Amino acid sequence: MASEKVLAQKKEVVAGLVEKLQGSAAGVLVDYKGISVADDTKLRKELREAGVEYFVVKNTLLERAAEQVGFDALKEHLNGTSALAVSKEDPVVAAKILTKYADSTKGKFTVKAGFVDGGVIDAAKVSELGNLPNREGLLSMLLSALTGNLRGLACALNAIAEKSGEAPAEEAPAEAAAEAPAAE
Repeated sequence: MASEKVLAQKKEVVAGLVEKLQGSAAGVLVDYKGISVADDTKLRKELREAGVEYFVVKNTLLERAAEQVGFDALKEHLNGTSALAVSKEDPVVAAKILTKYADSTKGKFTVKAGFVDGGVIDAAKVSELGNLPNREGLLSMLLSALTGNLRGLACALNAIAEKSGEAPAEEAPAEAAAEAPAAE
């Protein structure tokens, strides 16, 4: 039977994992067997620079933490070697880096599953998430769509005003100002 000290340490690790799972925007679970130490070091550096925390985890301890957080669907992926990458802010960055890396290793390094928005996703969904643009790219796409719609609305309103014989909105105040001195 395990000693009380060892059990206390494991409970502490599980509590830390629960905190990481709850405090993250997203996470990716991978099977890292078959990669070299040099490749692992390079991957860890890239993840660290992107603000992603990456660490090897025992399946049994992650299983207990997943139960506490409500990620029960993660249990079926907890076999073999497991490492977890969690991002506190950007829900796409971990999936993007790990998906790209998994594609480059040709089966040595595989994505098992992930979680985002309080739910577990499978490897295919992690791959889809990894192929999305990053946060800045998505924001610029949204801004572009919004400004395009506003410009289109302005052009349509201007065309309606011209068709009905009224002066466009920006010319109307100038004409009113020109007529004002004549009225005095």
